[in-house]
Amino acid sequence: MTSVRIRDAASLLGVSDDTVRRWVDQGLLGATKDSSGRKVVDGRELAEFARAQAGSGPDLLGVGSSARNRLVGLVTRVVSDAVMSQVEMQCGPHRIVSLMSTEAVNELGLEPGSIAVAVVKATTVIVETPGGPE
Repeated sequence: MTSVRIRDAASLLGVSDDTVRRWVDQGLLGATKDSSGRKVVDGRELAEFARAQAGSGPDLLGVGSSARNRLVGLVTRVVSDAVMSQVEMQCGPHRIVSLMSTEAVNELGLEPGSIAVAVVKATTVIVETPGGPE
């Protein structure tokens, strides 16, 4: 069984430690104490809770899409030359960087402060875990 400390659970969910503690106090999340006496949440229960809390986010595109990895965010930086641009977005706690043509940036009106949706459609996703195999 994987146990996740309250502080780490908060970080993973993008909320404060106090919010996770309130959820535990309200019975929305179960918690036990580890061998050091710190409150921990069962990893599987935390995953189910996170999945239940996850919303699809607002549909700012207004079109159908087969992509499931869509992150609504705020454009924080645009660096352009004559041909290519680098667009940085903050999507919740995640920084997303996209390289695209400057023509596309201009057509979309992307500038710091714009709201946009980063759509990720990839055939390769690398998954890493802390530490090595046990």
